[in-house]
Amino acid sequence: MPVTCSNIVSMKRWSFILLIILTFGAGIPSNAQCSVCTRTAEQLGEKSAKGLNAGILYLAFTPLALVGFIGYRWWKKNKSAV
Repeated sequence: MPVTCSNIVSMKRWSFILLIILTFGAGIPSNAQCSVCTRTAEQLGEKSAKGLNAGILYLAFTPLALVGFIGYRWWKKNKSAV
């Protein structure tokens, strides 16, 4: 099978999708708490602190995903216009 431009683009697209899946699917634990939230979480106990941390990450992900989607659409539109 000869290597064509469409094959390379398809491979790049699938590689990017795989990278995104691996990045978000890795499940790396992270601490997304400011100093005030950390003190509050210490007083709540371990289980509640994990729930608070998950809520903070959820609330941070939504606007970041929205900005990323808008940026991607803008980049795609400007790329095709050139």
